[in-house]
Amino acid sequence: MRIALDTNLLVYAEGVNGPERRDDARRIVDRLHLEHEIVIAVQTLGELHRVLTEKARMPSALAAEAAHGWRRLAHIAPSDETTLIAAYDLIDAHPHQIWDAIILSAAAEAGCGLLLSEDMQDGFVYRGVTVANPFAETLHPLLASLLETLP
Repeated sequence: MRIALDTNLLVYAEGVNGPERRDDARRIVDRLHLEHEIVIAVQTLGELHRVLTEKARMPSALAAEAAHGWRRLAHIAPSDETTLIAAYDLIDAHPHQIWDAIILSAAAEAGCGLLLSEDMQDGFVYRGVTVANPFAETLHPLLASLLETLP
Protein backbone atom coordinates (compact mmCIF):
# COMPACT_ATOMS: atom_id res chain seq x y z
CA MET A 1 0.00 0.00 0.00
CA ARG A 2 1.10 3.55 -0.63
CA ILE A 3 1.02 5.60 2.57
CA ALA A 4 1.22 9.39 2.59
CA LEU A 5 2.66 11.38 5.48
CA ASP A 6 1.37 14.75 6.64
CA THR A 7 3.68 17.51 7.83
CA ASN A 8 3.23 16.94 11.55
CA LEU A 9 4.63 13.42 11.35
CA LEU A 10 7.77 14.69 9.61
CA VAL A 11 8.11 17.59 12.05
CA TYR A 12 7.91 15.21 15.00
CA ALA A 13 10.40 12.83 13.37
CA GLU A 14 12.81 15.76 13.08
CA GLY A 15 12.61 16.20 16.85
CA VAL A 16 10.76 19.52 17.02
CA ASN A 17 8.40 18.38 19.80
CA GLY A 18 10.91 16.50 21.90
CA PRO A 19 12.65 13.12 21.90
CA GLU A 20 9.64 11.00 22.92
CA ARG A 21 7.45 12.22 20.06
CA ARG A 22 10.47 12.04 17.71
CA ASP A 23 11.04 8.40 18.60
CA ASP A 24 7.33 7.55 18.20
CA ALA A 25 7.18 9.22 14.76
CA ARG A 26 10.37 7.57 13.54
CA ARG A 27 9.25 4.16 14.78
CA ILE A 28 5.95 4.48 12.88
CA VAL A 29 7.64 5.56 9.64
CA ASP A 30 10.40 2.96 9.92
CA ARG A 31 7.93 0.13 10.50
CA LEU A 32 5.61 1.13 7.65
CA HIS A 33 8.53 1.72 5.29
CA LEU A 34 9.53 -1.94 5.62
CA GLU A 35 6.51 -3.18 3.67
CA HIS A 36 4.86 -0.13 2.12
CA GLU A 37 5.77 2.76 -0.16
CA ILE A 38 5.92 6.09 1.61
CA VAL A 39 4.58 9.12 -0.27
CA ILE A 40 5.15 12.76 0.65
CA ALA A 41 3.45 15.66 -1.12
CA VAL A 42 5.55 18.60 -2.27
CA GLN A 43 3.28 20.77 -0.08
CA THR A 44 4.32 18.70 2.94
CA LEU A 45 8.03 19.28 2.29
CA GLY A 46 7.42 23.02 1.96
CA GLU A 47 5.53 23.07 5.25
CA LEU A 48 8.30 21.04 6.91
CA HIS A 49 10.88 23.62 5.83
CA ARG A 50 8.73 26.44 7.19
CA VAL A 51 8.22 24.78 10.57
CA LEU A 52 11.89 23.88 10.91
CA THR A 53 13.04 27.41 10.11
CA GLU A 54 10.35 29.32 12.01
CA LYS A 55 9.44 27.14 14.99
CA ALA A 56 12.70 25.25 15.47
CA ARG A 57 14.83 28.23 14.35
CA MET A 58 16.86 25.93 12.14
CA PRO A 59 19.00 27.59 9.44
CA SER A 60 17.39 27.32 6.01
CA ALA A 61 20.19 25.15 4.62
CA LEU A 62 19.76 22.60 7.43
CA ALA A 63 15.98 22.60 6.99
CA ALA A 64 16.45 21.99 3.26
CA GLU A 65 18.84 19.14 4.07
CA ALA A 66 16.24 17.59 6.39
CA ALA A 67 13.60 17.86 3.65
CA HIS A 68 16.05 16.32 1.18
CA GLY A 69 16.45 13.34 3.51
CA TRP A 70 12.72 12.73 3.31
CA ARG A 71 12.90 13.00 -0.48
CA ARG A 72 15.36 10.09 -0.52
CA LEU A 73 13.01 7.96 1.61
CA ALA A 74 9.74 8.58 -0.21
CA HIS A 75 8.02 8.98 -3.52
CA ILE A 76 7.30 12.71 -3.89
CA ALA A 77 3.74 13.49 -4.98
CA PRO A 78 3.69 16.63 -7.13
CA SER A 79 1.01 19.29 -7.07
CA ASP A 80 -0.33 20.85 -10.23
CA GLU A 81 -3.50 22.51 -11.48
CA THR A 82 -5.43 19.24 -11.23
CA THR A 83 -4.36 18.87 -7.59
CA LEU A 84 -5.45 22.41 -6.81
CA ILE A 85 -8.85 22.02 -8.48
CA ALA A 86 -9.42 18.77 -6.58
CA ALA A 87 -8.46 20.55 -3.35
CA TYR A 88 -10.98 23.32 -4.06
CA ASP A 89 -13.67 20.70 -4.72
CA LEU A 90 -12.77 18.97 -1.46
CA ILE A 91 -13.07 22.11 0.66
CA ASP A 92 -16.36 22.97 -1.03
CA ALA A 93 -17.76 19.62 0.15
CA HIS A 94 -15.92 19.19 3.46
CA PRO A 95 -14.34 21.70 5.86
CA HIS A 96 -10.56 21.52 5.36
CA GLN A 97 -7.86 24.13 5.17
CA ILE A 98 -6.63 24.54 1.61
CA TRP A 99 -3.13 23.29 2.49
CA ASP A 100 -4.49 20.07 4.00
CA ALA A 101 -6.80 19.65 1.01
CA ILE A 102 -3.82 19.94 -1.35
CA ILE A 103 -1.95 17.26 0.60
CA LEU A 104 -4.99 14.97 0.63
CA SER A 105 -5.62 15.53 -3.08
CA ALA A 106 -1.96 14.83 -3.90
CA ALA A 107 -2.16 11.61 -1.86
CA ALA A 108 -5.24 10.54 -3.81
CA GLU A 109 -3.59 11.32 -7.14
CA ALA A 110 -0.53 9.31 -6.06
CA GLY A 111 -2.72 6.26 -5.39
CA CYS A 112 -2.34 6.24 -1.61
CA GLY A 113 -4.70 4.20 0.52
CA LEU A 114 -3.73 5.88 3.77
CA LEU A 115 -2.67 9.37 4.90
CA LEU A 116 -1.14 9.68 8.36
CA SER A 117 -2.14 13.00 9.90
CA GLU A 118 -2.66 14.26 13.40
CA ASP A 119 -4.53 17.36 12.18
CA MET A 120 -7.11 15.99 9.76
CA GLN A 121 -10.21 14.07 10.86
CA ASP A 122 -9.31 10.51 11.83
CA GLY A 123 -11.26 8.09 9.62
CA PHE A 124 -12.13 10.64 6.92
CA VAL A 125 -12.06 9.00 3.48
CA TYR A 126 -11.49 10.94 0.28
CA ARG A 127 -11.07 9.33 -3.15
CA GLY A 128 -9.88 6.08 -1.61
CA VAL A 129 -7.50 7.68 0.90
CA THR A 130 -8.27 7.04 4.57
CA VAL A 131 -6.93 9.59 7.05
CA ALA A 132 -5.54 8.03 10.23
CA ASN A 133 -4.01 9.71 13.27
CA PRO A 134 -0.90 7.69 14.14
CA PHE A 135 -0.83 9.23 17.64
CA ALA A 136 -4.46 8.55 18.55
CA GLU A 137 -5.13 6.62 21.73
CA THR A 138 -7.05 4.09 19.62
CA LEU A 139 -5.57 3.65 16.15
CA HIS A 140 -7.79 3.57 13.08
CA PRO A 141 -8.35 -0.13 12.23
CA LEU A 142 -6.57 0.17 8.86
CA LEU A 143 -3.42 1.63 10.43
CA ALA A 144 -3.58 -0.80 13.35
CA SER A 145 -3.81 -3.77 10.99
CA LEU A 146 -0.81 -2.57 8.97
CA LEU A 147 1.31 -2.01 12.05
CA GLU A 148 0.43 -5.32 13.72
CA THR A 149 1.57 -7.33 10.70
CA LEU A 150 5.03 -5.74 10.78
CA PRO A 151 7.99 -6.80 12.92
